[in-house]
Amino acid sequence: MISYIISQTKLPESSVKNTVDLLNQDCTIPFISRYRKEATGNLDEVQIGDIVKYKGLFEALEKRKVAILKALEEQDVLTSELKAKVNACADSTTLEDLYLPYKKSRKTKAETARKNGLEPLAKIIMSQNANDLESTAQRFVKESVSSTEDALEGARHIIAEWINERSDIRNNLRNQLERHAMISTKVVKSKKDDDNAQKFRDYFDWEEALSRIPSHRLLAILRAESEGFIRVKIEIDTEHALNRIEHRIIKSQNACSDQIQLAISDAYKRLLFPSLSNEALQKAKEKADDAAISIFAKNLKQLLLGSPLGEKRVLAIDPGFRTGCKVVCLDEKGDLKHNETIYPHPPKSDQTGALKKISFLTEAHQIEAIAIGNGTASRETEALIRKIRFRNDVQVFVVSEAGASIYSASKIARDEFPNYDVTVRGSVSIGRRLQDPLAELVKIDAKSIGVGQYQHDVDQNKLKKELDVVVENCVNSVGVNINTASHSLLSYVSGIGPKLAENIVNYRSENGSFTSRNDIKKVPRLGDKAFEQGAGFLRIKDGKNPLDDSAVHPESYAIVKQMAKDEGVSLSELIGNKTLLQKINLKHYCTKTIGLLTLEDIIKELEKPGLDIREQAKVFTFNQNIKTINDLREGQLLPGIVNNITAFGCFVDVGIKESGLIHVSNLSDSFVKDVNDHVHLHQQIVVKVLDVDIARKRIQLKLHKL
Repeated sequence: MISYIISQTKLPESSVKNTVDLLNQDCTIPFISRYRKEATGNLDEVQIGDIVKYKGLFEALEKRKVAILKALEEQDVLTSELKAKVNACADSTTLEDLYLPYKKSRKTKAETARKNGLEPLAKIIMSQNANDLESTAQRFVKESVSSTEDALEGARHIIAEWINERSDIRNNLRNQLERHAMISTKVVKSKKDDDNAQKFRDYFDWEEALSRIPSHRLLAILRAESEGFIRVKIEIDTEHALNRIEHRIIKSQNACSDQIQLAISDAYKRLLFPSLSNEALQKAKEKADDAAISIFAKNLKQLLLGSPLGEKRVLAIDPGFRTGCKVVCLDEKGDLKHNETIYPHPPKSDQTGALKKISFLTEAHQIEAIAIGNGTASRETEALIRKIRFRNDVQVFVVSEAGASIYSASKIARDEFPNYDVTVRGSVSIGRRLQDPLAELVKIDAKSIGVGQYQHDVDQNKLKKELDVVVENCVNSVGVNINTASHSLLSYVSGIGPKLAENIVNYRSENGSFTSRNDIKKVPRLGDKAFEQGAGFLRIKDGKNPLDDSAVHPESYAIVKQMAKDEGVSLSELIGNKTLLQKINLKHYCTKTIGLLTLEDIIKELEKPGLDIREQAKVFTFNQNIKTINDLREGQLLPGIVNNITAFGCFVDVGIKESGLIHVSNLSDSFVKDVNDHVHLHQQIVVKVLDVDIARKRIQLKLHKL
């Protein structure tokens, strides 16, 4: 396993071996990357994630080998040579090719021919030295075989199967598909004018090299095919492929070689090409999945680590026209204090009443910020709110609503607000997203947050696994206040999980707030391992020990206390004292398990204990003159917010219903390798309008360098 992981990751042997040992001890990625740097050689969470990935692939391969060896043994065909070949396999493709001749498959033409006694004839033909093949074939005419042509056809079916099972031929064809396969599409004529098909019209007649097709295009094509609008075909040069196979098998020019040639053609068209072209398409799909999931994961990380406003009193508005705007007031902790509905927009158009109500609620609940959802009637509501002259400084933010409706109808929302309807829950979610995006967004299925592309088309298990890792890493990089965190947030803390999170919330409800990290051990079923993995990521504000509100792990408390003692100050006087901390000679505090890497982390944390790694939320204002796509003109410079990133560019919200696209070619004057190198999610930027297609509701933008 260690050799396999090293070959895939190119990481040092000691780092891989120690990381695998820690993983086998049920340690989590966040814990290992943060608190076991000496063991791993300072690997980051991405590198440790790669070790986890290849460890899993190796274990799956070994499990499959065991299953195949058992099946071969049961068939009584397992020789020592075959067993050695199976055990030596380093990838699943080679392993499955090796097992192919022994697979118990449905009734095949070759199997029928064998039952009719035609395998000896097939062997004679393959020897390519029969002088009179017609006479030889005549000897096999009996019972179910009524003629020499039937006999020869049956023999060809057996030969075709042999050819299909040859790993050298399969690998050669794989290589041709990998290098030369073309993917082409044709529209289904009966669906050509379907309104739903128009978004795929670029692919009504398309051809491209399979090896070079971008991930987003392949996923779009496969979606169009699954929805029945186009037909997809994989092609290579058939004549060239057949010649390559013939060159490997045919060694003479006689009646036998003619039969083999027919068998090769049959094997290619009926067995080899359908199987291996599907395999090639599946591999391309897996590659596209990986690219799409990687982009989604980067977007999700940026979204989860979005700028929080912090513990401020917020008035949140879920805007609407006919049904009104749902208004809620939240305290610093995000608890709901008041809710009602205002109707400032048509058909009621009670702007005066709405303005009075917002002014009254802002003063009554000492509101410090207003969060407005970015959906229907968002711009109109924002314009209305900006007319109010508040007595105090009240900041106004427009907040993404993506996934809020999913949350409001979920069990989590029902449990949180059993006495309120979905509209109130949605407004609360909008307000809480402003206070702390991470704490609120973990309650929503990551696929529904709206920052990916084709997320419903990719491998769902792989997607969920990857996104769960992203959420876990984000939650643990920020840290969690154990006394205020929801069940959803706690469940992503290293070593905790859903059941222990529930136990923590129940214990908190029954016994009140935790006053020290040691109190965490009192939670039912939270043992030493869970405490070790999670304690460093759980924060206790205003607790007995100031270190409990830091990322310093309890296992290192003694070292920090010794530092304070050696410097002749109290623990409280040491924490935050940058001048004093910089003078400490860390080499004096190294132990067998804690080295300079961990000690340097401790010093950084002590300099700014509990510091949130995220930037503070900033107010943003769209161009108030742009209300619909009809207001856009070529050449305009507009403020915008990046609201999605893809492989081919990024989408930007400029304050109207439709988002504009900055294609990769318009992100920079030089080559763009990764969109994320130039923009990040929710970044406030200035864009130039290049083109507006009102009919197709498409906006082309360019990143403007100020």
